[in-house]
Amino acid sequence: MHQLNAYLFFDGNCADAMRFYERTLGGKLSLMTHADSPMAGKTPPGSADRIMHARLDFDRGTLMASDTMVGQPYAGMHGFSLSLVYPTVAEGHRMFDALAEGGRVTMAFDKTFWAEGFGMLVDRFGTSWMVNCEKASK
Repeated sequence: MHQLNAYLFFDGNCADAMRFYERTLGGKLSLMTHADSPMAGKTPPGSADRIMHARLDFDRGTLMASDTMVGQPYAGMHGFSLSLVYPTVAEGHRMFDALAEGGRVTMAFDKTFWAEGFGMLVDRFGTSWMVNCEKASK
């Protein structure tokens, strides 16, 4: 069976972002800096504390990420959204609010023609999210 996972790139704040996602989404996080890697001696100056690889495994998903190398151009994140689906409006709204804290809401969480709850945001780390709820909470 094939599996598709998202891999995000940050510009020096990957550890903070992934720790935030671990607290918000739950799951188990593993982080490796360039200094901790077998390639530590070949790391460009200033990159030792940057994240070489991060992996967050949570219920029904995996999110991976790393930092760019020092001096490498970083254009930010654009052209995608990570999509979360929750079975109830209450769960979806709670997650939407948690991810939106310190970020920017691009579509307020509300009922749509396709779902009882849906909203879009860009979190404080620049990651775009869509939160979708299939049915109303009871």
